[in-house]
Amino acid sequence: MPAQRGELRDRHEDGHRLHHLLWRLGPGVRVCSSAVLGGGIGPRAWIINVQVPGGYPRLDPDRHLAEIAAAEGLTGPGAGLMTAAEVAAYTTGHDGGVAATVTAGLGVRGWAAAPDEGAGSPHGPGTVNIVVTVPVALSDAALVNAVATATEAKVQALLDAGLDCSGTPTDAVCVASPEPGPAGGEPFAGPRSAWGARIARAVHTAVLAGARPAR
Repeated sequence: MPAQRGELRDRHEDGHRLHHLLWRLGPGVRVCSSAVLGGGIGPRAWIINVQVPGGYPRLDPDRHLAEIAAAEGLTGPGAGLMTAAEVAAYTTGHDGGVAATVTAGLGVRGWAAAPDEGAGSPHGPGTVNIVVTVPVALSDAALVNAVATATEAKVQALLDAGLDCSGTPTDAVCVASPEPGPAGGEPFAGPRSAWGARIARAVHTAVLAGARPAR
């Protein structure tokens, strides 16, 4: 895997000075993610986590993310996440070669299994975005498991921070690891597996650091 720390970049849009984090993954890396751009499982050359203003007006976030990626000179398939949180305030966690980077916007938070509220007013900005890089190849099943493990660790960290919630309505996760060879990659990434435990600890550290100011 290349350098695991995202590169902090800034830009100006509509009178706002905004930031984004950029991972230049290069060839031979695949990502499992719920990202609005490039979600799913597949080869990805880059990841961006982009800050937008509160009350984001555009209805084409995937195209907006692609425009920002193009302005950075990024080519090939990538994954793009979006948040109204201050990206420059990102937090990180590391464990055994795993790196987790989190931007935590917790102004709009609640529980995943909430009563059906019907077609109420739209949610305000608030997103917990998690990007995890793992230095070993993971199988398809392990990649999906890694996303679940990261989500479990996020919820644990939010509770440990004293917040009564499981997250926000728009949280997103990306897990990047080398493409598997003939051996097929590590088969497990649950929280009690070797690499899943490292993912959980790294994500917990990063989310806890980002969530504490929201108390």
